[in-house]
Amino acid sequence: MLTKDELPECPVATTVQLIGNKWKLLIIRNLLGKTQRFTDFVKTIPGISKKVLTDNLRALESDGLIEREVFAEVPPRVEYSLSALGKTLKPILDAMWDWGTGYKAAL
Repeated sequence: MLTKDELPECPVATTVQLIGNKWKLLIIRNLLGKTQRFTDFVKTIPGISKKVLTDNLRALESDGLIEREVFAEVPPRVEYSLSALGKTLKPILDAMWDWGTGYKAAL
């Protein structure tokens, strides 16, 4: 997790740094609905490679936005969910959804 000093001064730039790529936004979108496993993301996010997915999941976890739970089973099961902090992103994604819907309707 980055320290306050490592983050940009501008709050918008901070938000963009944390969730500003399409993969992170789509991962968070999926987690707003329910807990997901790795294969769920692969199935529901077209075009994402396993490496890119892994890198983005690790970054989101490191930033405190998602939680990773490993179950001691054979084979091991790993589930991802939004952290309490990650859930506070819901209004941002809802606004993006509304804007995108309006934009498409205006075309």
